[in-house]
Parts: sequence; structure tokens; C-alpha cells
Amino acid sequence: MTVRQVITWGDPRLKNKNVDVGDWTPDLDKLVADMFETTIAQEGAGLAAPQVGLNINLAVVDVNTGEKIVLINPEILREEGEQIGNEGCLSIPGVQEPLKRPMKVWVKNRKPNGAWEEVEGEGLFARALCHEIDHLKGRLFVEYFGPVKRSVIQRKYQKQRRD
Repeated sequence: MTVRQVITWGDPRLKNKNVDVGDWTPDLDKLVADMFETTIAQEGAGLAAPQVGLNINLAVVDVNTGEKIVLINPEILREEGEQIGNEGCLSIPGVQEPLKRPMKVWVKNRKPNGAWEEVEGEGLFARALCHEIDHLKGRLFVEYFGPVKRSVIQRKYQKQRRD
């Protein structure tokens, strides 16, 4: 397994259109293993393929519940309730901001064998599922904020990177 370089805010690959994953291959097994290794090394809760420069609809989530999940061509089917909590991103290191997310989500997800499953997430797991699926849509969590707050966050992030 290899820890991959995570691309950061401002890199256009984070905004590119992502394509669905087709047939599962050994290369995808290696990619998933690398993505989990990168998530652990960076102390994150998940990682989407676009964050390592690959524009495919694939992500991993590991919120330390003992269950790791691979998201393949996922789609949020339903949301319920709300929670507000700090959210960060491996592509925007050092930045955490409170953000409203659903308390529960149900996600349609493809397994490597091609079968579909429904994944239910609650609390932090729901937040991580939403966050990674946003990445697959080319959206960073800071885009939920208005232009003034986003500008303040961006300046703080850029200053931190210079220091």
C-alpha cells in the first residue's frame, strides 16, 4: 500500500467531471487500499478519488467505527434530520468550520461485484458519506458558505500555507 499525495484547494482536478466506475479490476483494489492508507496517514474520515487526481466516482470512508466502506458510483437516496458540526477536508488542511448536514442518509452504492446495496449512515458516518459524495460531484465543503465567509476561509488557508 502507498500513501498517495492529496491535491489541495485550487487544483482544477477537484472540479473536473467524474466518470462512473465500470468493471472492477485489481488496479482498483490497489487504489482502494492506497486510499484507505492515505486516509489513515492523514488522520481523515474518508477520501475521494478526485482528491488523489483520479476523476472517477470512487471514495472510501473510515470513521473509526470498525467498518470501512468503499463508495462506488454512489447516490444519496434520502436524508433525514440535521446536525451541525465541525467539518474539515484533507484537500483543505488545517481548516475546520461548522456545517449543517443531515443526521441520517441512505445511499445507493455499487459493490465491486456489480451488485447494488443501500448504505445507511447516521451522525459522523452520515457527514462523511455526504462529504465524499460531494467530492464526486466536484464540490468542496467550503462551497456551502456564502462568498464573504468563503473568502475569509480562503485567505486563512492561504496564509497558513505560506507560514
